Amino acid sequence: MKELTLADFPVRTYDKVRYADTDRQGHVNNAVFSNFLETGRVEILYNPDYPFITGKNSFVIASMKLEYLKEINWPGLVETGTAVLRAGNSSITFFQMLFQNGICVAKAETVIVNVDNLTNKSSAIDQKAKDVLNQWIIQI
Repeated sequence: MKELTLADFPVRTYDKVRYADTDRQGHVNNAVFSNFLETGRVEILYNPDYPFITGKNSFVIASMKLEYLKEINWPGLVETGTAVLRAGNSSITFFQMLFQNGICVAKAETVIVNVDNLTNKSSAIDQKAKDVLNQWIIQI
């Protein structure tokens, strides 16, 4: 696999690292990495130009594999690259990388499931949504 950069991702976002995000050693707490990843996924899932959420459904995380590669430090920014690996019948698999100062600090693969709010069971993603998701697919 080639080494990806932020520019390789179809969706790019950022978060400002807050002092409150740090632990006693002055590094960003590992739990905060998930918050940065959420920012990237939300850019797709809750984008007003592509409304995936109808009020009848919601998305829940089914699995997340997060690899911590380097520390994130305060102060600064964290940039998140987000792409879709697969758009399945009722799930979406995202691939994301976090960068600080151009250096990859973490990578993650997350499976999100579309859930019917009345039944709390997985629900099919319609073809129009899949077509939109396919524009953000990358091969890794």
